[in-house]
Amino acid sequence: MSLKVAIIGRPNVGKSTLFNRLVGKKLALVDDQPGVTRDRRYGKARLGDMSFDIIDTAGLEEAFDDSVEGMMRQQSEKAFEECDVALFLIDARAGLTPLDNHFADWLRKRHKPVYVIANKHEGKDQDPGLYEAYGLGLGDVAPISAEHGLGIELLYDLLEPHWKEWKDRERVAKQHAREAAAEAAGLEDEDSDDLIDEDGFADDEGEVFPSFEIEFDEDDEDEDGELIVEGSRDNSKIQLAIVGRPNAGKSTLLNQLLGENRVMTGPQAGLTRDSIAVDWSYEGRPIRLVDTAGMRRKKKIDDRVERLSVADTLRVIRYAQVVVLMLDATNTLDKQDLTIARMVLEEGRALIIAVNKWDAVRDKAEVMQALRDKLDTSFAQAKGIPVLAFSALTGRGTDSLMPTVLDLHDIWSRRIPTSQLNRWLEATTERHLPPVISGRRIRLRYMTQAKSRPPSFFINCSKAAELPESYTRYLINGLREDFDMPGVPIRIYLRSSDNPYAKKKKKR
Repeated sequence: MSLKVAIIGRPNVGKSTLFNRLVGKKLALVDDQPGVTRDRRYGKARLGDMSFDIIDTAGLEEAFDDSVEGMMRQQSEKAFEECDVALFLIDARAGLTPLDNHFADWLRKRHKPVYVIANKHEGKDQDPGLYEAYGLGLGDVAPISAEHGLGIELLYDLLEPHWKEWKDRERVAKQHAREAAAEAAGLEDEDSDDLIDEDGFADDEGEVFPSFEIEFDEDDEDEDGELIVEGSRDNSKIQLAIVGRPNAGKSTLLNQLLGENRVMTGPQAGLTRDSIAVDWSYEGRPIRLVDTAGMRRKKKIDDRVERLSVADTLRVIRYAQVVVLMLDATNTLDKQDLTIARMVLEEGRALIIAVNKWDAVRDKAEVMQALRDKLDTSFAQAKGIPVLAFSALTGRGTDSLMPTVLDLHDIWSRRIPTSQLNRWLEATTERHLPPVISGRRIRLRYMTQAKSRPPSFFINCSKAAELPESYTRYLINGLREDFDMPGVPIRIYLRSSDNPYAKKKKKR
């Protein structure tokens, strides 16, 4: 746990710009038009020697119904409820508005530390708006410019007391935990400081320092120098992205997995604009779920914010490990779905096809068979892509998703010993000999796995540039079948040995 700071305010006052400034990355979409941010977004902020959780929120609106504005307000209220400190942003250029006054009254009744931040204050021209903010009755006002980084040091002065208070509470809690552990172990009080807790060890003043452990990964070798394949499942965090066309049910699936209304959902297409990442755990396995904006065909995008959203989704795909492509069961696998799937495989990510709204399909067997046939013909480079059908709204069938994600991630991360690969290469080339080029048969001499994620292999051969692509596909299909690697992209790189006599002139 960490100190939580929420940035709140009416639309278009610069909340996302300040969020990006504090986390040091352009995570939140920023645009001049109001209402770009709709869901609450979390980040790890650093300000001097302080680190804390920062929450970006949607603009506060006077809406209490089920409209988009009403759902945005609910998201902002949830962020305020769980934060320790709130930064209430106003626009120093525009001055106070009735909406600012309305929500200042609302904040005043909540009995939680709130600081007024006059953003977009780049000079004396914005002083009138700064002075108006004192009339809100929420104490001193800090003038800053989040876009230009001016006045950010004032935030340090405001947040430092709360950060120190949180650190003191954390230190006391850890001391109590050590004392409880010592009592359970039957140690004397003076021996309790010798206990090492999960966060590290304590010095004489109770300050906790991190402990460092050597971790072995999947690339470790056994005593024979071979890469280890079998063993305990990799417990690193899985980056799981949910992508698809607009209104396919991506946000609904995320809410269903989390068991809460974490992001906005509704019948309107294009509700999600930012890519929202949520840290989660499934059966003790850490997962980072990322909900993304819907991706339409490029020629249909004429809005700048939508272009930014699509660019953000592409960035998420590049950093993901497993990608769930959501399809609408009433309109499965059109050209845009195939384009997204091809993009995921070209990036080397593990892909799962999820057919949502399955309860609306009448002839389920016919639809599923047609879908599988189309996948087999369209994606020969990744045959056996898992296809799941469920209803994200009701949750029926979604229980099979996460086991499939874990299994596919293990396949995608697999390493195969070099000795096994070369025995397999010898048997495979004997079954189907490489072609003859210029009177001499191409020889495949040696094979090794270059890396995993996705599984990639180097083959040393003669005349690598002349080996037909059809034979490479034969090798890939053989690897997928013999080593049980369905549904993940496999890459083979060919290289030829240098001929030491190639450049020497013949003797006369």
